[in-house]
Amino acid sequence: MKHSIQIAGSRPVYFWGLLVFLLAAAALLFINGKADSFLALNQYHPYWLNVFFINYTFMGDGIFALCLIGFLFYLKRKQEAWAMLFAFLISGLAVQLIKNLVNAPRPRLFFEPGRYHYFLDNISLANNSSFPSGHTATAFAIATVFVILLKNSKWQLPVLLAAIFVGYSRIYLAQHFVADVLIGAFIGG
Repeated sequence: MKHSIQIAGSRPVYFWGLLVFLLAAAALLFINGKADSFLALNQYHPYWLNVFFINYTFMGDGIFALCLIGFLFYLKRKQEAWAMLFAFLISGLAVQLIKNLVNAPRPRLFFEPGRYHYFLDNISLANNSSFPSGHTATAFAIATVFVILLKNSKWQLPVLLAAIFVGYSRIYLAQHFVADVLIGAFIGG
């Protein structure tokens, strides 16, 4: 059975929420700057949150996205699978293009020793390219496709919050700055 794709205007909670998130992140960055906005969002680090975000961040990983796409193909939801695959590929290509043009250090390489105390030893740096956040772009690409394709509009806010948490996980784990997450969300959204 064919499924029709809903237009973006039929999902106002998600898209208005995304706009509010982008504007709030931009305002935080504008008011506090790169380093201080990162530090302001990273003052509370109990063990249980470390465990949560170490695991939750994989919701924005490319492997997670490909497994989800494969699962949709397995369920014979081809339209949804193709839409998600294209969103994943386009956002991923945009992120990689920007990462290769902009050489931005990750927080561990940016901060002087002793300025930030919550680096987790079991989190490795993939490379020096912090800008923009690929995990965030992937999470928002997946979320945007889900929201457009879902028939039940009550899932708009939970899906948006799930994507925002992926973006925050990248800041919490000291892999990215607010600007990296902001642009990643913009690319994916």
